[in-house]
Amino acid sequence: MTQRPAARAAVDVACLVGALAFALAPLLEVYGGLTALPALAGGLLLGTTVAVVGAARRWSAITVVAAVIVVYVLAGGALAAPGTTVAGVVPTPATVVDLARGAASTWKQVLTLQPPVGSDGTLLVAAYLLALVGSCLAVSVALRARTGATAASAVLVPVAVMIATIVLGTRRPIVDPVLTGVVLVVVLLPWASWRAGLLRARRVVATGALVAVAVGAAVVGAPVVVGATDRFVVRDEMVPPFDPRDYPSPLSAFREFVKEDVPLFTVTGLPEGARVRLATMDRYDGVVWNVAGDGSAQASGEFRRVGSEIDTTVRGDQAHVEFTLDQLDGVWLPTVGQATAFDVDDADAASDLRYNDATGAAVLTGGVREGLEYGIDVVVPRVPPVTEVGSAPASDVAQPPLANVPEVAAVTAADVARDAGSPVQIGAALESWLAEEGYFSHGVEVSGTESLSGHGADRITSLLGGDLMVGDGEQYAAAMALMAREMGLPARVVLGFVPEPGAEDGPVEVTGKDVQAWVEVAFQGYGWVPFDPTPPPEQTPQEEDQEKPSEPNPQVVQPPPPPPGAVTPPDEDTEQPQTDDPDEQEDGSALFWRIARVAGLVSIPLLLLASPLLVIVALKARRRRRRRRSPDPVARVAGGWDEVLDTARDLRRPAGALATRNESALALAASFADSPGGALVATRVGALARSADHAVFSAGEPSGAHATAYWADVQQTVEAMTRSVGWRRRVRARVSVASLKNHRNRRPKGTS
Repeated sequence: MTQRPAARAAVDVACLVGALAFALAPLLEVYGGLTALPALAGGLLLGTTVAVVGAARRWSAITVVAAVIVVYVLAGGALAAPGTTVAGVVPTPATVVDLARGAASTWKQVLTLQPPVGSDGTLLVAAYLLALVGSCLAVSVALRARTGATAASAVLVPVAVMIATIVLGTRRPIVDPVLTGVVLVVVLLPWASWRAGLLRARRVVATGALVAVAVGAAVVGAPVVVGATDRFVVRDEMVPPFDPRDYPSPLSAFREFVKEDVPLFTVTGLPEGARVRLATMDRYDGVVWNVAGDGSAQASGEFRRVGSEIDTTVRGDQAHVEFTLDQLDGVWLPTVGQATAFDVDDADAASDLRYNDATGAAVLTGGVREGLEYGIDVVVPRVPPVTEVGSAPASDVAQPPLANVPEVAAVTAADVARDAGSPVQIGAALESWLAEEGYFSHGVEVSGTESLSGHGADRITSLLGGDLMVGDGEQYAAAMALMAREMGLPARVVLGFVPEPGAEDGPVEVTGKDVQAWVEVAFQGYGWVPFDPTPPPEQTPQEEDQEKPSEPNPQVVQPPPPPPGAVTPPDEDTEQPQTDDPDEQEDGSALFWRIARVAGLVSIPLLLLASPLLVIVALKARRRRRRRRSPDPVARVAGGWDEVLDTARDLRRPAGALATRNESALALAASFADSPGGALVATRVGALARSADHAVFSAGEPSGAHATAYWADVQQTVEAMTRSVGWRRRVRARVSVASLKNHRNRRPKGTS
């Protein structure tokens, strides 16, 4: 470290650390409140201390790095992984292991968890590392640099940290991105100019005016350019691994629950009147109602990993509900109301948990298992009566479009709700009509009136359009949801369980007989309100409504069965019974899997080594595809000629960089003259060059068919050029970066 005035060093530290603190501030919202404040403040303080001490004592770069690692481990337990320490301070071997793993895995966890992510495990390692490493690197560069220009390069560190914070951040951070950018520009740009020795008194006015213009253009011009477009956030673009479209409709299993009637799970602490939700379905394709949950619609939400706390705007009674699973199958996890926190003791199950805060449903991607125990902190919203909802309009939420809806749903809905004057009255009219006019039957007992399972278009048509409405919750909930959607109401079907009254008094065993399906309709100011269109179980078809059984056929005495044929013993030579050797099969299978495992392990480093070559091939394929699929026929033809030039460049036979197309064709003909098939290449490149010039410079525009034919000639020419060289040259050309390195974003001559 060269001798510098203390005042200059203090200014360096103040500007850089202050800019870093401002850039890291949005992470507070990601972690939830002040959860990440100790990790951020401690990381900035420790990183700055290591940098200052290292500069004062003239430590080498290796020594500074070693000091940062030691500080990361010693202080990381208290600041980023307190659960692994003794008394929250003293690190243990588990602390070292978790911090080492967290340095690589925490970033993915923070990105895939739904904010606020909390502080469980090593989630705070990301914030701690950004503050510690960022402050140490920035201050070290500023204090140890030998020239002012090198010291000014420390300004890049806060910018890089700000980019990392944006990547890890949310759509609406607590510090507006415009404000963050303005502050960093106002603080760091003058400091960098001062440290580089470029700041002069006569330049202050000009620099200030330039900064003012830039800031004004960013503040005023950006909203005009972007408009109402939502801010792009990496977190929102990451698709969770669980896709509900890969699983069958939970509503289709309604009759299976009824038929089996086995203990499914035990619930403790269920609030009075609360229902247990298994799945929420808002996508209908004419066959089944299914779960959307892929983020394609606002009301569908998506299944994401959640942190220790889950934000919710739902208001209601708070409770803690405990579940113990028994014979429940599948991936759908029972929930209650709107969850605010999950407590899953099983580490594997906790990592498989995905929650959809838009629908209140949860899943375990690895599947639920018997004996799993978990708790949920929930908010159970109050169900308002119809008179209280009154004239409230339906909520304006986006839902997946319906497909193949039977016409009888719209016709019947319009007839039933013709006297309704408000959205909630429409829902109430549909609910009461189905519950009063329909009959209940699970179809389990054989009777004269059949109640078929399913809720496809044919089943809904027979339910609403037949002489007698008979069904259970599966059909009535599906029918009402379709009728409500046809009347313009946002509706969805919920499959769940409603235990007998008194569940709040203690543990309650839920069985298949408790399964129910209901409909939820969204109203402004009230959220999703449940409706129960299923008739009561005692409302069954009467004897007079059933068809009388037909007269049975008279009994006829059946003839005796024929005598059994003679048994022929097997021929010892040709029909010798064979015995299986399970040991040989098992050994063969084990050997196969052993070979496959070894091959997989060996292929990993080979793929890593080949990854740069694969990237090069992919970039060339992407470039070729963009050229060939350009919407402009002129650009498509010109891109075909560029493809020929790039192929020659990769084959180490480049044409002149500033030559015209005809001059390039002559150069290529000369380059391939001594190669096999050189005459063919010369003829083809000449014709392609003339055709490209005609397409670019002629008054008319070539047709799409002409561009397609031109690319067919380009493909033949490229193949001829490639065949004219040896196989080694062909392989090197395929992975050569010559065309990528020298390629410029040039426009075809004569085009705009």
